[in-house]
Amino acid sequence: MESEPKDLIVLGAIKHGMKKFDKIQKMTQIKPEELNSILEQLEKRGLIQTQEKKGWFGLKIEITTTEKGSREVDERVHELQTKWNQMSLLYKSGDKEKLKDEMENNKSFIPTMMFFGIMDMMMFSMMFSMMGMAMSDYVPAENMPETGEGGMDDGGMDDGGFDFDIGF
Repeated sequence: MESEPKDLIVLGAIKHGMKKFDKIQKMTQIKPEELNSILEQLEKRGLIQTQEKKGWFGLKIEITTTEKGSREVDERVHELQTKWNQMSLLYKSGDKEKLKDEMENNKSFIPTMMFFGIMDMMMFSMMFSMMGMAMSDYVPAENMPETGEGGMDDGGMDDGGFDFDIGF
């Protein structure tokens, strides 16, 4: 998927049960106008579909991923996991320069990795300590997780949100 990480985050939120615009917007923290544009693009590309359903207060629109969209999320999350594994190996090897280069090359994916719960936040913070850098050099303070947890893999879908704001 040749897109911005925001597209993947929106698609991932839908795949993991967010079917309504307001819930997707709340989870992703993307402004409504931009979210609408992203949803239109995802629909044009055949990655999501919308359905009108009858509700108590009239028609409501539900958004779901298509099979193609679901595969796309899985493939992209696998790619992100591979990138994270590479950074982890570089950290464990102690090669500060290669780690710094790898983190710089993947800087735009870090919020997406956080969103999907791919990265180990403790190791992520230790990477910065090893390089003598602050995590805020890569992730603005307002986007930092409030705890060491969060993301798609923490089972936190019951409340419809995460412990952090990805800040788009």
